[in-house]
Amino acid sequence: MNEHILLVDDEKEIADLIEVYLKNDGFIVHKYYNGIDALNCIASTRLDLAILDVMLPDIDGFRICRKIREKYFYPIIMLTAKVEDCDKIMGLTIGADDYITKPFNPLEVTARVKTQLRRYVRYNHASSAKTEETSAELDIQGLIINKNTHKCTLYGKEITLTPLEFSILWYLGEHRGNVISSEELFEQVWGEKFLDNNNTVMAHIGRLREKLGEPARKPKFIKTVWGVGYTIE
Repeated sequence: MNEHILLVDDEKEIADLIEVYLKNDGFIVHKYYNGIDALNCIASTRLDLAILDVMLPDIDGFRICRKIREKYFYPIIMLTAKVEDCDKIMGLTIGADDYITKPFNPLEVTARVKTQLRRYVRYNHASSAKTEETSAELDIQGLIINKNTHKCTLYGKEITLTPLEFSILWYLGEHRGNVISSEELFEQVWGEKFLDNNNTVMAHIGRLREKLGEPARKPKFIKTVWGVGYTIE
């Protein structure tokens, strides 16, 4: 595999255990027990995925997540001892791709890592592939989404989206006029079974609206049909 994984957790036993499992699966692990060292690694190392503990002694995982998203789109998995939905939603809203609550089975962590990397590789392959066909492009009232280049512009200004955010926006745009349930959106974009208490879709929709400058009460593009799902008209 040889993918480079950033692992940050101030609980030494947990970090060391995850490191062993990841290395056994062929990953190259950059392990740190604090945020400062992790930030230095982010700035100097080509990484493929980050695993961030939320509670760190110096810089919390949310701040590190934001720092990564300023420049990079590789997957981020958050680790936390908290179980409150608000913490999970915050992590997903600022750009995390997955969230694991302690205590956990190390095998679950490695499985989640592999899943996120598969999605990321598929996205990169799609965005870099050359095609002779006409570009698949949607133009929605000045919001232009190009599937071949994986670029999104709003009134001529490029909007930076993560792979998941782009996939959500493309799916809604491709099914313009239809109301898409959270269950359908999650299963089509994430490729996993949807659970009733899953707030992942809502968190990503919120972040998309923020990037598009959508007012919370009267969004122009992504509209909520209460009790049903989301639609782009």
